Amino acid sequence: MKKGGFFKRTINDVPLAGTTVLLRADYNVPIAADGSISDDFRIRSSLPTLKKLLSEGCKVVIISHLGRPVGRDASLSLEPIAQRLAHLLKADVRFVNQTVGDKVKMAVKTAPKKSITVLENLRFDPREEANDAGFARQLAESSTARYFVQDGFGVVHRAHASTEAITHFLPSVAGLLLEREYTVITHAMDSPERPLVAVMGGAKVSDKIGVIEALVKKADKIIVAGAMANTFLANKGIEVGKSKYETDQANVISHIYDTIRKTKNIQNGDDFLILPQDVAVGKNLDTAEPRRDISLESVANDDYILDIGKNSIEAMVKEVSLARTVIWNGTLGRAEFPEFAHGSARLALALATQPGITSIIGGGDTADFVLKWDANNGESFTHVSTGGGASLELMAGKKLPGVESLLDA
Repeated sequence: MKKGGFFKRTINDVPLAGTTVLLRADYNVPIAADGSISDDFRIRSSLPTLKKLLSEGCKVVIISHLGRPVGRDASLSLEPIAQRLAHLLKADVRFVNQTVGDKVKMAVKTAPKKSITVLENLRFDPREEANDAGFARQLAESSTARYFVQDGFGVVHRAHASTEAITHFLPSVAGLLLEREYTVITHAMDSPERPLVAVMGGAKVSDKIGVIEALVKKADKIIVAGAMANTFLANKGIEVGKSKYETDQANVISHIYDTIRKTKNIQNGDDFLILPQDVAVGKNLDTAEPRRDISLESVANDDYILDIGKNSIEAMVKEVSLARTVIWNGTLGRAEFPEFAHGSARLALALATQPGITSIIGGGDTADFVLKWDANNGESFTHVSTGGGASLELMAGKKLPGVESLLDA
């Protein structure tokens, strides 16, 4: 393994100067109702890799997906993304409304050195998600590329044509974003500055079993909030009203507490896995719903638990302020409702105002929340991940097909 701990070759390890490069980015960004890009974080995150490739005189051909189209869908074209990329780079960016074929080949052939060409949405072709070797071969041939660069961290947990099959047709290396995501997240899990506190929110225990089990072995404390906490509370016989929770996780939760007792040598798992001690509730799932902070015993059967309560927020902030590394994955309540974003906002504030804490924010909803909250576009945190599912699988210690298939360092 080379210096820095990344076990695959990157764009710094191969002779790219003057070559044509096929780059897989993750430009699956939120699109507003009027067709505009509502958050360009993933596009901005790709700029260091693009600037490095342009400085080497490369012709860069970018492929990405957007959304879940069924066939061609004009509302999910990558053309607006090419325009935003041109704005961010202050340079011309060409767009081709095909992904493979003669039109692509001619566009790349006539593009100058130090240029960027964005191809159309990969998922307009069903062969992309089928990890089809024929489609991957066409991508390689149409782009006339000498190298494939994987920089779409948000998709490397999937074996698709543009993440796995493509690596059988071109020498394949990591971009700077992928390398950073991988090394930051694995370092936080494997050799963090301690104490390591994990804050787990979001909806489902079942989505995060692997991560929770990995964190039981590696963290010093785990704070559980969001709808996930409802499942733990209900499992303890606590009334959660009309709140969302999973009814089929009793064995999983029992196993988690058994693992805590064995690995942490503590009888009371609640000292390690910290659940809310009070909650904020509403009677309706509505942005205008007023917030009521109440004790767990006071939850009525027509209440929705929508955030952690005041006391739980203070206890969480205290635990986090004692930490040296904090991993946060999942909002702590219905953070899209301003009255029920208090827990998530206080956690963001605690992390942003303590520079001594290494703060790693999982992708997906957590990243969306902190990017809207943070006036510094995410710079207030050590690392905001561009990948939701990929960051969860990496934290759980799973192998990522789109990383494993790259050239070894």
